[in-house]
Amino acid sequence: MAINWFPGHMHKARKEIKKVMPQMDLIIEVVDARLPFSSENPLVPSLRGDTPLIKVLNKRDLADPKITEQWLEWLEQERGVRAITLTHNQRQEALNILKLAEEMTPGHDRQKSALRVMILGIPNVGKSTLINTLAGRPAAKTGNEPAVTRAQQAIKLPDNVLLYDTPGFLWPKLSPEQCGYRLAVSGAIRSAVLDFEDVAMFEADYLVDAYPELAMSRYGLNERPRDGLVLMDAIAAKRRFVGRGGVPDLYKVSEVLINEFRAGTIGRISLETPTMVEKELAEARALAEIEAAQKEAQEQERKQKGRKR
Repeated sequence: MAINWFPGHMHKARKEIKKVMPQMDLIIEVVDARLPFSSENPLVPSLRGDTPLIKVLNKRDLADPKITEQWLEWLEQERGVRAITLTHNQRQEALNILKLAEEMTPGHDRQKSALRVMILGIPNVGKSTLINTLAGRPAAKTGNEPAVTRAQQAIKLPDNVLLYDTPGFLWPKLSPEQCGYRLAVSGAIRSAVLDFEDVAMFEADYLVDAYPELAMSRYGLNERPRDGLVLMDAIAAKRRFVGRGGVPDLYKVSEVLINEFRAGTIGRISLETPTMVEKELAEARALAEIEAAQKEAQEQERKQKGRKR
């Protein structure tokens, strides 16, 4: 899916983060537990250096618990990274992040200077809600639509912690391509820039492949659908979403599929696994190498034609 959703304020935020991140003592990155790879910020690995990183897999209650355990193990293979899970209604778990921050910065004397912590998260992963929990007050705006936070701000926390809140943003190129679809299904990308039915079809295909029992149970089906389109047609028949001439209203079906996934109504579903992501990355690298080789061959051919003239 080619999604070019990169508003001007997000470009500004990217520049600010690149400038400020090297000054931080600790980084907290909030990701969606259902898609920890697709929802991460690509600037973090390239800019954090040796700065400790707490990876918060939020919305744990919506994700497949077995897959979440795989992600925790996979993420902590990276040096200086601690991965934890969180759900919105567990305040004490959220406050434990501050204790973990202290453990990961043993050389910092908070009597002399504040512990500088940057918190990042793409739109709609729950970053602002977590900030308000840590601060014990409404310190950050929250909302269901992406890109609510527009400017960087510093928030004072207990025990001399200074939390730098950054705007949630996506990056210009979503790669591998599947990442764009997963972000769209989860709600990280505004609905206005999406082909709703295309996104729902991706979700339906995934449900048939990875969670057929949940889909069959939720939509009252006796047989496993052959593919996503068959699932969508079956939902249309069950819910009586039919247009003129008896044609299934796939837009209404799309609304149901996407909204019920986001609400967790279908069940606890993870949209990606570490093994799946590693395979997709390998395929993306191989494709990039092929495209680079083709481009080089075309350039050589162009030069040879130029010499003959």
